Amino acid sequence: MTLKLGVPSKGRLQEATIEWFGARGITITRSDLGREYRGTVSLEGVELVLLSAAEVPRELAAGRLHLGVTGQDLVHEEIPRWSERLIEMEEMGFGHADLIIAVPAFWVDVTSMPDLDAAAAAFRQIHGHRLRVATKYHHLVREFFRQHDIADYQLVDSQGATEGSVKNLTAEAVADITSTGSTLRDNHLKILEDGLVLRSQATLFASRAAPWSPESRRALREICARIGSAAPDLAA
Repeated sequence: MTLKLGVPSKGRLQEATIEWFGARGITITRSDLGREYRGTVSLEGVELVLLSAAEVPRELAAGRLHLGVTGQDLVHEEIPRWSERLIEMEEMGFGHADLIIAVPAFWVDVTSMPDLDAAAAAFRQIHGHRLRVATKYHHLVREFFRQHDIADYQLVDSQGATEGSVKNLTAEAVADITSTGSTLRDNHLKILEDGLVLRSQATLFASRAAPWSPESRRALREICARIGSAAPDLAA
């Protein structure tokens, strides 16, 4: 059985992934046939699978991919107890983004998570409902708030531009991915001093659930040799 390598199907993340492997002697070539994405890898026994970065964690956890490139934020959010199902092989040095908690800039007395806890309690007392936090990262944010003993809040699912939720009056705070913070500032939001939920970057993951045949294990050893990574400890 060939080793299936999942790579982002488009955009800057795909370009950076191809460049990263290419710098390590592994050439990835892709071709577009209408809407069908296909490609090849310059290693015997390796099949390229092109998917959105958001699909890669699910396919790894299900064992339909042996290796995959995606963001750490997506893995941590989408796969409960992810380290029991996946192995983090290599951080790739691109696709950097931080998942942070941000509040309106005019909340001058709210600069930390304890301040947010006090503000949330006061908000509920005044308005009769919990402070709303817009996010796409429900699992990570809920766990982060639990660690900070914050209870008077509700998560509001954000499928669009999360940074605009406060301006649009659909939330009072946001939990979102940012790389420079400029979009938050443009929307008059500020990051809490201790509001870093997760630092994320593009990472090569291996699946514990994939069917690791002798052929796919040989391909894995070759990939590890090329990228200078120790072979992951996979179940027999």
